[in-house]
Amino acid sequence: MLPPLKPIAMKERVSLVFVEKGQIDVKDGAFVVIDETGIRTHIPVGSIACIMLEPGTRVSHHAAALAARAGTLLVWVGEAGVRLYAAGQPGGARSDRLLYQAKLALDDDARLKVVRKMYEIRFGEKPPERRSVEQLRGIEGARVRKLYQLLAKQAGVEWKGRNYDHTEWDNSDTANRCLSSATACLYGICEAAVLAAGYAPAIGFIHTGKPLSFVYDIADLFKFDEIVPHAFKIAAKNYPNPEREVRLMCRDVFRQSKILRKIIPTIEEVLAAGELEVPKPAEENIAPAIPNAESIGDVGHRS
Repeated sequence: MLPPLKPIAMKERVSLVFVEKGQIDVKDGAFVVIDETGIRTHIPVGSIACIMLEPGTRVSHHAAALAARAGTLLVWVGEAGVRLYAAGQPGGARSDRLLYQAKLALDDDARLKVVRKMYEIRFGEKPPERRSVEQLRGIEGARVRKLYQLLAKQAGVEWKGRNYDHTEWDNSDTANRCLSSATACLYGICEAAVLAAGYAPAIGFIHTGKPLSFVYDIADLFKFDEIVPHAFKIAAKNYPNPEREVRLMCRDVFRQSKILRKIIPTIEEVLAAGELEVPKPAEENIAPAIPNAESIGDVGHRS
């Protein structure tokens, strides 16, 4: 008999892994990538937050099911890191969290409090009083544009503004390509954390109307501290393959900053600013794919 699965907490996982040109399958109980010569490379799927699948990869049903059971997000990306599709994460089991998030988003006062908290975390100061969500969004946009200009100047990069078209990737300047590749990596791990915490990626507060609105909200809280300055530095060095350098940078920065330890607590912090009570889970809630083992201690007990 095999021992029961013991999930690794999101904060303890490796942030992301890129896979290109291979068949992903489960062989002899292991999650592996098989290249065209038949060589297997083992991937410890349960210890990774997000697996980014580049062009040329194929995934078996068994592999997708194992990734879902392990709580690992599979993300299909383009060659330049542009997100195409995401699946493989068992989200939605925490209906109480989904209802809580939706209630905050639908309550105008609560939503404004959440947006104000996001602004405070992002810029290190409280936003102006008596401003609507739309007004705060405008103020935030102006500050972000100035931040881009400042960081580009510090890195010695010519900056013409944030502008790129994923359908004409090669026509974008190097700085915009580096930023897009970096944010794609950040969005991947943020989406994995949002789903792992039981929330919906689509229900945003600042961003709205997109499948990943809440992911963008959360990623923006880390973007300028974690990746944007490094992306500009890479753009300034004129690497032959800057996108690859950006991905390596993201891997190292995510590990050094321990960002996976921060994302879920930050989500809870910003939502708590809405000052609404968290609904209690219904008795008929579906259990997680890998349930947590019963603890002998109370909620705050640490083994």
